Amino acid sequence: MSATVIDGKLTAKSLRQHIKHEIDELGITPGLAVILVGNDPASQVYVGNKIRACEEVGITSTEHHLPESTLAPEIAALIKTLNKDPSVNGILLQLPLPDHLAETQERLVQMIASEKDVDGLTFANAGKLFLGHEDGLVPCTPQGALHLIHTVEKDLSGKDAVIIGRSNLFGKPMAQLLLRENCTVTTAHSRTRNLETLCKQSDIVIAAVGRAEMVKGEWIKPGAIIIDVGINRGDDGKLKGDVDYAECSQIAEAITPVPGGVGPMTIACLLQNTLKAYKNQHS
Repeated sequence: MSATVIDGKLTAKSLRQHIKHEIDELGITPGLAVILVGNDPASQVYVGNKIRACEEVGITSTEHHLPESTLAPEIAALIKTLNKDPSVNGILLQLPLPDHLAETQERLVQMIASEKDVDGLTFANAGKLFLGHEDGLVPCTPQGALHLIHTVEKDLSGKDAVIIGRSNLFGKPMAQLLLRENCTVTTAHSRTRNLETLCKQSDIVIAAVGRAEMVKGEWIKPGAIIIDVGINRGDDGKLKGDVDYAECSQIAEAITPVPGGVGPMTIACLLQNTLKAYKNQHS
C-alpha cells in the first residue's frame, strides 16, 4: 500500500487564502522589506517568489537589491532605517550573503529588530521558542513542516519523533516545536550511532541532512509520517530529497515529495509571520 502524498503546494495555497482573508477582514496592509545582496540566481528566484506571494495576499513588499560589493556597514545602516520605519512590519535578510560578508552575516541578522524578524533567527525569538512563549516569530521551514504533519495527524501527543539534522535554521527549532506538541523528540546528526534503529522506532521521521536519498525504506516504521526537507540535485539534474521516496512511500502512512512538499510552505509561513508581526506591533 502506497503512502498518502502530503501536498505542500495545496496546503500552502490554503494557508495563503486564510492569510488573505484575515488581512481583508482586518482591513490592514502589513509591510515586508526584503534585503538581497548580490546576484545569486537561487536567491533571486526565492526573493521573486516571496514578493509575488506577498502581492497575492495583500502584503506590501519592498525589495532592497544591493550590489555584490556592498559592505557590512551599508547593510547595517539599511537595517537600522527599516527597524525604525513604522510601515515595515517584517524584515528579511536573504541568506546566504556573498562570501566577503560571511564573517559578519550573524551580526547583521542579530541587528534586525526582534519584533520584525520574520525569519525567526534573532536571539530573542530563538529564546521565546525555547521557553515556549507564543508571541515569538518561529523560523518558517520548521513551522511549515509542522503544518504539514498536522494535515495527517492533529494530536501528536506521545508520538516518537526523530529529526535528522541539528541546524539552527531547521533542526533545533523543529525539535522545540515538536516538544510543544508533547512529542518525545530525538535530534540526530552526523555522529549519531544506530540512526537506522532510531528511525525504525519513530512515528515521525524528519530528514534535513542534505544527503540525497540517505533514508531508506528499511529504516521506516510501518505507518510513520515522513517529512523530507532535503533538496539535492542529482547527476541527472533532477531534485531529490534526503529520503528514498520510492522505497519509503511503500511503508509510511504519509510522505512529502521533493519538490512540492516543504518548500511551498516556507513562503506561506513567511507571510503568516509578517501578519503576526503586524498584529504584535499593533496589539
